[in-house]
Amino acid sequence: MTSRGQGKRVRKAPAERRHEIVATAARIGLGEGLECVTLRRVADELGVQPGLVGHYFPAADTLVAEAFTSATMAELDGLLPPSPAEGDGSTPIGVLRRFFALISSAEFDDLSRLWLNARHLSRYRPVLREHVVAQELLWCRRIERIVTDGSAAGEFSCPDPWATATRLLVAIDGVNSYINTSAEHRTEPIAAMPRTVAEAELGLPPGALISPRAEGHG
Repeated sequence: MTSRGQGKRVRKAPAERRHEIVATAARIGLGEGLECVTLRRVADELGVQPGLVGHYFPAADTLVAEAFTSATMAELDGLLPPSPAEGDGSTPIGVLRRFFALISSAEFDDLSRLWLNARHLSRYRPVLREHVVAQELLWCRRIERIVTDGSAAGEFSCPDPWATATRLLVAIDGVNSYINTSAEHRTEPIAAMPRTVAEAELGLPPGALISPRAEGHG
């Protein structure tokens, strides 16, 4: 039987160790569910004693909440970058086309499950609930900014970008609520519902937010 104490122990800077703990917890949460994020499980993954993880996170609920935020922030920045790269996808309409193509793919299924998991657990875990609400607001603000920029550029027609952003987030979450039972059946009209809601909200014709790449694979 091997011991964690065997071998040369690497002493890491506090910030580096903390980041490593959160990243490991986020990976566990994404792959297995937030219920599986415990101090002992994270310690086992890192090959350290549970007391070391407990030194940074005395309460497991705090680690669970930070793991959720870490995973969902990475998701948000990947789907809706704060500063889109130059090119066809850098315009507001291009950003939204890319966004809707990505969220309707299997690539983000684990993150959809994580959101569903976190909202359920938020009923019992107030710290996690605060993080979930904060992430919801960040999502809405990111979408609101794109809608505002698109309206200013004449790409969209939207009198209330915040209300539109809120309705889009509700549409996305509504579709994602079926992720555990219907992920294999990505059919119309459910799969396209967030996009069609966005087109209606922004005064665009049906299909205007379909990515040219998605059309090419149809």
